[in-house]
Amino acid sequence: MALSWRVLLALTLFAAGTHYWPIKSAQSMQTAEAATPWGADYFPNTPLVTQDGKPVRFFDDLIKDKVVAINFIFTGCSDSCPVETARLRQVQKILGDRVGKDIFLYSISIDPYNDTPATLKRYAEKFGIGPGWTLLTGEPEDIEQLRRRLGLYIEGLENGRSKDHNLSLIIGNQATGRWMKASPFESPYILADRLGNSLHNWKQASAMANDYASAPEIRPPSSGEQIFRTRCSSCHTVGNTEPGQPGIGPDLLGVTQQRDPSWLVRWLKEPDQMLAEQEPLATLLFEQYNRLAMPNMRLGDTEISALITYLQEETTRIQAPLADRGKP
Repeated sequence: MALSWRVLLALTLFAAGTHYWPIKSAQSMQTAEAATPWGADYFPNTPLVTQDGKPVRFFDDLIKDKVVAINFIFTGCSDSCPVETARLRQVQKILGDRVGKDIFLYSISIDPYNDTPATLKRYAEKFGIGPGWTLLTGEPEDIEQLRRRLGLYIEGLENGRSKDHNLSLIIGNQATGRWMKASPFESPYILADRLGNSLHNWKQASAMANDYASAPEIRPPSSGEQIFRTRCSSCHTVGNTEPGQPGIGPDLLGVTQQRDPSWLVRWLKEPDQMLAEQEPLATLLFEQYNRLAMPNMRLGDTEISALITYLQEETTRIQAPLADRGKP
């Protein structure tokens, strides 16, 4: 009997120790987070102004204790910035109402002379930017200092209205000190996963009950599909699966049948030149899609050929089952 009591006492003490272990771990984690070097002593408290004209401070108001994504743009950019913005819009759509609650997006202008709050507000409206994503401007020297501190300043370039500015995003969790750079051509699903899960230490339970039986077939992407995914899918779809949610640009299902081949090749190669010439169809598309210019993606002849082939094949793949339904 005495032995039984000793065993029971040992088990009780073990259970008690096990019960309190997570509390000690959480305290240790809080201590580690408080010791992060990426705090107010590192980040400048740069004064900025939002698209609504509200003055804010970079550290105190925008990033302190938050999970954030930060990039630098200018609204007059007809090259990379629209692609960056469209891709981040996809990320916002994937994350849903978490943006503005536990995830925050910031786009800061590198052309503050022209990008006034009113200009930024119009830009946000064109792209359908929702709550939780703030566009900001400020003094040129303050923004340059901020870019340098974030590692997004390229020495030796004209760092005003330059299409060659650093395109990377900075994403991170200021409270834990975890920061990383991300490519603007990153899959929006991967970027959303990093912001929504890994930077939150996987605290958010998945809303989807996934299983292997319902997983879609995985097809190895062609070179044309890879180009579409990284360069085009931010603004375009091929067979829009959400009719009530139009894209930034037109759906491209059947585009190779609808457009003259030579026109399509030139449009993919130099859309900026065609718009400058006020080519009729290019101008019509510009007006039809909220006056957002098609950016010049610097595609070569081989890339254009691969992309057109993919659009043809994808149209056939999607339309074939529809044609079969009409057969007796």
